[in-house]
Amino acid sequence: MTLRDYLDLVRAPAVLSVVGDTLAGAAAGGRLGPARRAPGPDVRPWRLALLPLSSACLYAGGMALNDYADRELDAVERPERPLPSGRVSPVQALGVASGLTAAGLALAGVGGGRRSFALAVPLAASVWTYDLVAKNHATGPVVMAACRGLDVLMGAGLGRVRAALPAAAALTVHTAGVTVLSRGEVHGTTQPVAAAVAAGTVGVAGAVTVGALRSLSRRPTAALAGAPTAGTATGSAPVPAGRARAVVSAGAALVSAGVYVASCLPHQAAAVGSPDAKNAFAATKAGIRSMVPLQAALAARGGSLGSVAVLAGVGLAGRALRARGRRRVSPNPGLSES
Repeated sequence: MTLRDYLDLVRAPAVLSVVGDTLAGAAAGGRLGPARRAPGPDVRPWRLALLPLSSACLYAGGMALNDYADRELDAVERPERPLPSGRVSPVQALGVASGLTAAGLALAGVGGGRRSFALAVPLAASVWTYDLVAKNHATGPVVMAACRGLDVLMGAGLGRVRAALPAAAALTVHTAGVTVLSRGEVHGTTQPVAAAVAAGTVGVAGAVTVGALRSLSRRPTAALAGAPTAGTATGSAPVPAGRARAVVSAGAALVSAGVYVASCLPHQAAAVGSPDAKNAFAATKAGIRSMVPLQAALAARGGSLGSVAVLAGVGLAGRALRARGRRRVSPNPGLSES
């Protein structure tokens, strides 16, 4: 198995869509940002950097397990994938899935301590349940959505789940919609399904927007009380630095929410107008990519501007990887998508 075969097996570019889950959860749960609580023995900022790696391992392991479970179906519908094409054997795929799952659990324990590990275990169990049992049943979208919600909560850690529930709910609803649409990648979807997913996108963006605006009145007087003041223009009253940061955080959340909507809603609307396989596939891909700006919006709402910057870099890296992939398959670089 070559490196390219391995990267194809785990859907390397798509892995970038999951690294922001724990950042959003950590910000919402008070592990990151200006409202960060006094860290306990299992919570250290430098260790929290391992949680996105844990998410990436669990996600990549799930992708490998997905191809192992679907190897017979893919031989008919997607013969170019690593297993049906013969580039990867079933034993190799199962070994990669098992190894990455174990690595993800270990990283969760080291990065977030027992509070995160306690949520990583049901997360890993849900990933394997989806791939081996639930994917082709009516409960599939529910289980997949639960995986994403648990990933967000893993960032917050046990004991801070309640504070992170709104962020987890946003990713859960979005993931459920993407999963439902993905079932129409080969044979098409239906207009009611596509319309419901589009409505979910609008609802998620609306909830994030309302939450960001509400944070303007709450954070400066609570979490950032007593913060130093920042200089202002001559003749104007001094503005607390905490207030300024809250305004910037809310602005970043609103901009990220706008990018989220612009990334996926047009493709979902196209699927409503024509629910064929092509539009369902395009809407699914757009839904996966738009998770990054959604995570950025949730992290900004939690006050973690550093996470927003990291996710902006993740988004740019994803675009670069996709552009490189298009240039590789296009016979004429001038014909590849921009």
